[in-house]
Amino acid sequence: MSDTNFDVIVVGAGPGGYVGAIRAAQLGLKTAIVEAKHLGGICLNWGCIPTKALLRSAEMYEHMKHAESFGLGAKDISFDLEKIVARSRGVSKQLTGGIAHLMKKNKIKVFDGYGKLLGGGKLSVEKDGKVFETLSSKHIIMATGARAKSFPGLEPDGKQVWTYMEALVPKEVPKSMLVIGSGAIGIEFANFFHTFGADVTVVEALDSIMPVEDVEISKIAQKSMEKRGMKFKLGTFVKKLDKAADGVTATLDKGGKIETIKVDKVITAVGVVPNVENLGFEAAGVKLDEHGFVAIDGYCKTSADGVYAIGDMAGAPCLAHKASHEAIICVEKIAKQKDVHPLDKSLIPGCTYCQPQVASVGLTEKAALAAGHKIKVGRFPFMGNGKAIALGEPEGLVKTIFDEKTGELLGAHMVGAEVTELIQGFGIAKALETTEEDLMHTVFPHPTLSEMMHESVMDAYGKVIHM
Repeated sequence: MSDTNFDVIVVGAGPGGYVGAIRAAQLGLKTAIVEAKHLGGICLNWGCIPTKALLRSAEMYEHMKHAESFGLGAKDISFDLEKIVARSRGVSKQLTGGIAHLMKKNKIKVFDGYGKLLGGGKLSVEKDGKVFETLSSKHIIMATGARAKSFPGLEPDGKQVWTYMEALVPKEVPKSMLVIGSGAIGIEFANFFHTFGADVTVVEALDSIMPVEDVEISKIAQKSMEKRGMKFKLGTFVKKLDKAADGVTATLDKGGKIETIKVDKVITAVGVVPNVENLGFEAAGVKLDEHGFVAIDGYCKTSADGVYAIGDMAGAPCLAHKASHEAIICVEKIAKQKDVHPLDKSLIPGCTYCQPQVASVGLTEKAALAAGHKIKVGRFPFMGNGKAIALGEPEGLVKTIFDEKTGELLGAHMVGAEVTELIQGFGIAKALETTEEDLMHTVFPHPTLSEMMHESVMDAYGKVIHM
């Protein structure tokens, strides 16, 4: 094969694309990856990783403000926003450099440019408006991700109305801020800016924050944030934004009741739209679904022969770990590996890195009932856990939902310290199809936060010990 002919070509080097390319190379396939902007995609450069670096600074600052409760002295607590942002960018740079190393290590050819399907297994690579290479492969994986959604009248301008891109590199902390949307992105940035002194109001069109989460968990998280001074307006729409030299005036509508709020900055976090434009989909015969995402089967194959789609462009949930898992499934199916299974989306955990953290996997209580299950629900509060109290983190809850008849774990939902690290335990339990009996017979170490997972299961069946 020539240097332009490959077994697999991946377009997009985010957490779906680069993972797929590495797995393809591991399986002995001659692999190329086409990326126009940055290895690691949005996740490593402008999403998952740098936001967590910012939030870590906020978490440490919050702890420092309460040092006295731990018997420690920390006076005149301050922060340097420029250094906080610089650390975040440094973390991102370190990891993206690691991706470049992995490409070289796995002998993956990297093309710097925009990929466009030409049909018939052909792909052009364009840079600065000019095609500089034409590649060919029987298998082309599209992994171009998604971008921030905007609505008429609420469009971001990068100055007074921000997306996550501007929110990641602020020059200063605004005195007041309106966050539109209470999904993971909105809530995380709301927490970050509030911690460093901004007067933050979150507007959500639905009736609870983090709408994909269990309502009980969302309410606990909201109550905790309100106690710290954050404000929420639920069931409320932002009708328009009027910009002026001294700020932005937002017109809000709650069931026909109109009010206005003036703030220094606005962050719009109302979801994402897939990057599906100018990719040659029409020429190649790639079809979109009713929501504008690429339509795929269980193995990520599109309507076009030899073309696949993974990650955010292939539909919800738009999560990095979902993209990575789809990449593995897609490539292993291409390589005709044994025991390749379609992705079960009920096994995908979700995490929000606010204060307190929120994490979940599987069905919410409402969804389980709507699906016709008779359920048993277990709950265990952080206040009943020795490790949580020792950490000074007594606020939170672990909630588990089981099918009454079979004992199947239908869902697990958590709010509190470090729950984003704990949720994988229930993820494994669901993947292995464990029952309540299996979980109750599992020995959890003491003293740990994970003991609450055990106690929540036992509570569902009337066997809880420490409550």
